[in-house]
Amino acid sequence: MRFEFNIEPVEQARPRATRMGKGIRLYDPKKVNAFKKRLGMLARQQMLDRGLEPFDGPLEVCMEFHRPVQTSISKKERARRLSGVHRPTVKPDLSNYIKALEDGLNGIIWIDDNRIVQIVAEKKYSDRPRIVIEVNKVDEVEK
Repeated sequence: MRFEFNIEPVEQARPRATRMGKGIRLYDPKKVNAFKKRLGMLARQQMLDRGLEPFDGPLEVCMEFHRPVQTSISKKERARRLSGVHRPTVKPDLSNYIKALEDGLNGIIWIDDNRIVQIVAEKKYSDRPRIVIEVNKVDEVEK
């Protein structure tokens, strides 16, 4: 099942902490929290439109993170990046994009991100920032 979200990818950042009485409460930074809420809203709508429930069982997820090209580069370099000749080897890390996506889609696309047993992920440059995922159930092999 393929999903496309017209939202700029945001990386999972270190959690912030605040004191609550004798304990400590951890929370996402504002930018990450806003991203997860918006992503969740977009995903809920697509699941509702297709009449789907969150996926359960072992899942394979393919992810593409299309990020904008930096503005401070030459036209020639911009063309290289958009064509895929030069890939984004800059921060944020791909693993941080993955974590934010997994958490943002918990309970919406999948029951929980612990159901994901295989990931294929890429980050690319694009004039149209977005996230594309494909979710497939993995057949369990009996031994």
